[in-house]
Amino acid sequence: MSSTVSSPGRTRPGRGAGRAPAARPVRKVRRLTVVDRVVLAVMAGVPALLVAALIWGPSIASIVLSFTTWNGVTPPRFIGTRNYEQITTIYPPFWPAVSHNVIWLLFLLLIATPLGLLLAVMLDKQIRFTRVYQSVFYLPVVLSLALVGFIWQLIYSQDQGLINQLTGADVNWLGDSSINLPAVLVAAGWRHVGYIMVLYLAGLKGVDTEMKEAAALDGATETQTFFRVVFPTLKPINIVVLVVTVIEGLRAFDIVYIVNKGTNGLELLSVLITNNILGEASRIGFGSALAVILLVISLAFIVTYLYQNFRKEDAR
Repeated sequence: MSSTVSSPGRTRPGRGAGRAPAARPVRKVRRLTVVDRVVLAVMAGVPALLVAALIWGPSIASIVLSFTTWNGVTPPRFIGTRNYEQITTIYPPFWPAVSHNVIWLLFLLLIATPLGLLLAVMLDKQIRFTRVYQSVFYLPVVLSLALVGFIWQLIYSQDQGLINQLTGADVNWLGDSSINLPAVLVAAGWRHVGYIMVLYLAGLKGVDTEMKEAAALDGATETQTFFRVVFPTLKPINIVVLVVTVIEGLRAFDIVYIVNKGTNGLELLSVLITNNILGEASRIGFGSALAVILLVISLAFIVTYLYQNFRKEDAR
């Protein structure tokens, strides 16, 4: 028989005994002091108050005033939905303005925005002088729409405009109601393309190159790689681009007002709102009803798109 001898003062643990778990370090939670809470309240509260005062406040006031008749001097008088009835039935500029806004929006969505995406894809390839091209295409974005209107007035001028001087034509680009809307859309698109290009360039920089390399190894062409791999990853950018494009298309005002005060084929809802609220015969209630209609049209485009996208995401 074999015996096990234990040395005095030493304990040998049994085979089945386990080691005691190491104590985890206790993370100390730092409690907010009074100063921290005041700073957080100021940082969150001041922007919230500004948004409420400058955006939500006027929006709610416009909705309320749209059911009244008010000239800004005498007390407003409640008239129900009469303003909306007059706008849609006996106000001649309304429907042409709606059609012009829709045309403006479709032009930005179907022509200017894809062109900005195309420029972003080409410049993302790090071609020669890419920085110079980015600066050139982005330059119109830093200009105000009013200044863009002045620049294109010089280009479209019938007497000494750049286009007529180069072509020898005698076209009244901004005075002819049959062509002035497309002419102004080109000016608006010139600025919009650069903005969209920068947004998509920022999104393309975040696309994982390994995904594109894997698609190339699988035999996908460059076009297939873009539409099946790259473009789906740009979904957050697409949402931003849609919102920006809808806002740009429906709030268009500066260029047409500089050109001809938004008349003679350039009627827009924003111009009608301004003319009714700030015109000689101030009709604030009537203009507020026009503003509410413009708000509803804007939200209809944006909410529908967001609902469709989020529903598809939830179904996955």
